Amino acid sequence: MTGAAGTLQFHADMATTTLEFPFPYEPYSIQKEFMEALYTTIDEGKIGIFESPTGTGKSLSLICGALTWLRDHEEKKKQEAVGLLEESAVTMDSSSTQPPQEHCSSPALSSSTEPDWIADFVQKKAERDLMDKLKEEAIRRRKREERMELIRHNVQLQYALKHKSDQDQEARRLLRLSAESGEVDGKGAVLDDGEEELIVADYESDDDGKPKNSVCDEEEDDLEEDHVTKIYYCSRTHSQLAQFVHEVQKSPFREEVRVVSLASRQNLCINEEVRRLGSVQLINDRCMEMQRNKHGKVEKSTDSEPKRRRREPKAVCPFSGHEALLGLRDETLVKVRDVEEMVVLGRETKACPYYGGRLAVPAAQLVVLPYQVLLHEATRRASGIKLKDQVVIIDEAHNLMDTIACIHSSEIMGTQLCCAHSQMTQYMERYRNRLKAKNLMYVKQILFVLEGLVHVLGGRVDQNPHSQVTQAGTEMLTINNFLFRAQIDNINLFKVQRYFEKSLISRKLHGFVEKYQGTGVAASVSKKENQRTEGLGRFLQSLQTGQQAHAGTLAQGSLRFLLLNPAIHFAPVLKECKAIIIAGGTMQPIADFKEQLLLSAGVSEERVSQFSCGHVIPPQNILPIVLCSGPSGQELEFTFQNRETPRMMDETGRVLSNLCNVVPGGLVCFFPSYEYERRVLAHWNSTGVLARLAARKKIFQEPRKASQVEQVLKEYSRCIQDGRQSGAILSGALLFSVVGGKMSEGINFSDELGRCVVLVGMPYPNIKSPELQEKMAYLDKHMPHGGQSPGKALVENLCMKAVNQSIGRAIRHRGDYACIVLLDRRYSRPGTLQKLPEWIRIRTQVQPTFGPAFGGIRKFFMEKKQQQQ
Repeated sequence: MTGAAGTLQFHADMATTTLEFPFPYEPYSIQKEFMEALYTTIDEGKIGIFESPTGTGKSLSLICGALTWLRDHEEKKKQEAVGLLEESAVTMDSSSTQPPQEHCSSPALSSSTEPDWIADFVQKKAERDLMDKLKEEAIRRRKREERMELIRHNVQLQYALKHKSDQDQEARRLLRLSAESGEVDGKGAVLDDGEEELIVADYESDDDGKPKNSVCDEEEDDLEEDHVTKIYYCSRTHSQLAQFVHEVQKSPFREEVRVVSLASRQNLCINEEVRRLGSVQLINDRCMEMQRNKHGKVEKSTDSEPKRRRREPKAVCPFSGHEALLGLRDETLVKVRDVEEMVVLGRETKACPYYGGRLAVPAAQLVVLPYQVLLHEATRRASGIKLKDQVVIIDEAHNLMDTIACIHSSEIMGTQLCCAHSQMTQYMERYRNRLKAKNLMYVKQILFVLEGLVHVLGGRVDQNPHSQVTQAGTEMLTINNFLFRAQIDNINLFKVQRYFEKSLISRKLHGFVEKYQGTGVAASVSKKENQRTEGLGRFLQSLQTGQQAHAGTLAQGSLRFLLLNPAIHFAPVLKECKAIIIAGGTMQPIADFKEQLLLSAGVSEERVSQFSCGHVIPPQNILPIVLCSGPSGQELEFTFQNRETPRMMDETGRVLSNLCNVVPGGLVCFFPSYEYERRVLAHWNSTGVLARLAARKKIFQEPRKASQVEQVLKEYSRCIQDGRQSGAILSGALLFSVVGGKMSEGINFSDELGRCVVLVGMPYPNIKSPELQEKMAYLDKHMPHGGQSPGKALVENLCMKAVNQSIGRAIRHRGDYACIVLLDRRYSRPGTLQKLPEWIRIRTQVQPTFGPAFGGIRKFFMEKKQQQQ
């Protein structure tokens, strides 16, 4: 396969075919190059790292390039199947017209111990099986296409499964009989209404997790459909996923591609009773409990049983009706919808979007989902995702390794451990005589584990956690040493974790606390601390991966599991998928992805490809400058030792004052940390620098609370727009922000909102952090040394990734322009410059003195002003 003149050419049957990419408009040359490289990477089954700056139409390029490949792949499979079926039909006709002949031994078979007729039979059976499979696939494909076509034309369809109506009728009859009798405990005592809900049901630890005598198995068999070749697209946030879906809706594939958007129960649930629970874990537990109630066996009372009190049947979700779910599944596949539109559709059809979306996965061609669903194996399995021979696109992947580490790391506070122990103890005492022996055994094991974890923190479970003083400091332990220290190395944590998942003990305990809070029972528990066993379950799950554990013995007391090798959880995805595309607007430095995530997982160097495209803006629309010294000649090097000196802060103020005089519109200044920003602004306020800046541009500051970010951005934008329209002396605005803060990613400072971006110093991470030190030591031990310590390279890469994200807030489209000023001479080092995005690096000027740099900036904005007049 070769690329030529913006199209792909491939050879088949000695003929050359030119492949065109459908696109909503005439694509830029870099978009054509992007789609060509994407198509080739997928077709060759490689892992591609793709970098395309914001404003270059990356999402549309991903959509059109990947879906073009999928269209061609499906057509190729269809033609191959037709060819094989025709060839088989011809072979059968010819064999039926020939008289039977005696088998003769060929040289290849003469050495075999099997008779010729057996080998012939095996070969023909394999051929028949292949033909049957191809015919079944063709029939399924035709039926699916006919069903989709009927729905597109608004034909009223009837969805029914065999035996469904009989099952519903029988279930209603049994529920009615059950409602006429009460419920007793093992001793014949009448229970309170709702009391039974708090007692853990009989637990079988060796089952597969499915309800006994479930009627769902037959339904799933009827519903199950072979997974068609599909593309899984995932990103970090729901807003990014929604934006991607909207791009699909605008693409040329909107009428033909089958799309489903997956999300968590918290985002898709339409049952208000469940949604009110708030906590993700409680919503999940309640939903699964309702599903068990739906599929669980209902036993009829007999005359020999004692008279029981009338009680309502167990709650079943009203949106889990099977016919409604099937209808929602098909409605989902015929029109491209995002998560919010799925929720609206679910309310209209009275069907659960969460389960309806999962039913649509096998037949879907494009599945849109958050990182967490793809990267967490249990969630992936529960969502019905099968990655075998499929294509995965991971967008906005600059934080992919951090995301994997975050998903599989966990932390639990000492107060949570003590609170959980108190609650579990009271729960066990309340229901000791009603719990099955196996349940009682697991509850005692949980209490033993909790006591051991508190012991590691230097505390006791029988004392108030707020009054216990523990030794300050941090200690790093391996998993084995941690379990030995906690004296729980003889506990099978796998079984305890499975008990958490299958018994729904977290939800039972939550209901127990809610019921008895303030009554003397569970009186010591506060609502604020009622996070108990949810965090414990996640922490126990983390301990089972065999990585490092971070045990912090601080005054607040916390245990933290730290995942050091994200490749361990990414390897299964790499192994199963046909191809993986790791894409982002700014992926530099790329070395981390290759070494720590791909090569460490066993991927060969030959399977990894890289693609980086330039920007669509003209070269003269960007002016990146590394400024080595300020107006007074003070060298700019913001090391930890000298960045808080008065002369360094004063020089920074002089640089900004000069920039405010020539930069129109908005100027965004990023500091390396909130604390340093606070200190600099306090110094400027005392010396009058802040007043001088405020006289030229109105000053805004990034808020600490995420809820206030939108309001600050609105006021910042309004100030810039008002100043441009009135032509006032106070021109534009100055926004102080923090690298890695709330405005350094995902915020669009396009056009007048970000004509200049200033980076003060280099935002290196805290080298004294125990987590970072442990990570560096791990890399130094396990990663190959290419002339530089892998641990030191990690620190540099973390810094430059943060820098690249911050400077990427400006230049958001083809007509945009901006100046980027890096205030620190260390940016001029060749190794550091190499880690800037290529389209910025090739235009970066290193200015040793302030005069030429300031003159270049003034000229840059004067020329832009003249061009607009």
